[in-house]
Amino acid sequence: MRYAVFLRWSGLLLALLFSSCINAIKPGRDFTGCPTPEAPDYAQPANWAALPNRADAADTVPTHSGLHNQQATAAVDVFFVHPTTYINRKGWNGTVSQPALNRLTDRITIRQQASVFNNVGRIYAPRYRQATLFSFFDEQAANGPQAIELAYTDVKAAFQYYLTHYNQGRPIILAGHSQGTRHLTHILRDFFDHNSKLRQQLVAAYLIGFNVPEDMLQVVRPCEDSTATGCYITWNTVDWGQEYAPYQRSVAVNPLTWTRDTVAAPARLNLGGVPYSFNKVDTAVVDAKVHNGLLWIHRPKPLGYPRFLLPGHPELSHSFHIADYALFYMNIRQNVAARVRAYEQR
Repeated sequence: MRYAVFLRWSGLLLALLFSSCINAIKPGRDFTGCPTPEAPDYAQPANWAALPNRADAADTVPTHSGLHNQQATAAVDVFFVHPTTYINRKGWNGTVSQPALNRLTDRITIRQQASVFNNVGRIYAPRYRQATLFSFFDEQAANGPQAIELAYTDVKAAFQYYLTHYNQGRPIILAGHSQGTRHLTHILRDFFDHNSKLRQQLVAAYLIGFNVPEDMLQVVRPCEDSTATGCYITWNTVDWGQEYAPYQRSVAVNPLTWTRDTVAAPARLNLGGVPYSFNKVDTAVVDAKVHNGLLWIHRPKPLGYPRFLLPGHPELSHSFHIADYALFYMNIRQNVAARVRAYEQR
């Protein structure tokens, strides 16, 4: 029964995410006219979607995969920021105390994405007053940016709390997706770019599913190979042959080769994707090629890797946005372990 309820919730989310009627989810009032949800207190464990010393969705691994959660013995921390799961016309920012929203976040982002790091890292994932999906399509460029900035104030406060109370000088992996990646690029800019001591703790940042121009950061640079450390990795997955001009300045790393070149990597290099059902590993699920700031793939044959068309929004057209992690789950898992080993040997 619980799984059936989850499927109904997740199906609704997907329908809204991929609806061509984006104005249908626009909040009914301007940002200044909407009540501001109470800021989370990160001293309260309930305001974290994942903590390494308790059971939560980040502990899970795909069924029948043979993988194991190893957070108890991990020498590295992972600070993970989840993508947008809040879609509501009542306000521009979600609250962190809404049980249904939190369950949805945990099942489709913490389980599906943050779990990829549980072989090498202790996972810390804050809940935050995330900006509603429409914030990223606000043509007036007034309400949306304010909602996104409010969300970032929470992520920034959570990261500061993490540094002060949890980190204790341990190596750090930053990871996120979509809205979460947007906030992490600012964490890198505000905390790491001008702090050499903190940069020494950075294993790598997985900035997946958002436009990251190369000049976004002044000191932290893109990773150039599979074992580089102190750098960042990013990609945005789309149908083979697609173009989108605003992403031409974005960094793109091929998760099958971990390089930035434009050589097509065959599907045999894909160690395994994990579908939406989270119940198996599909080997050789897709190939991949970097092109003009995007990651091209041929459409996966197995079911469970959603794609969508959004008329009027070419940046999302033919996109595999919500499968950015799923299509390369095993490659990411292997790569993060390789970077941790390289960091420890550095």
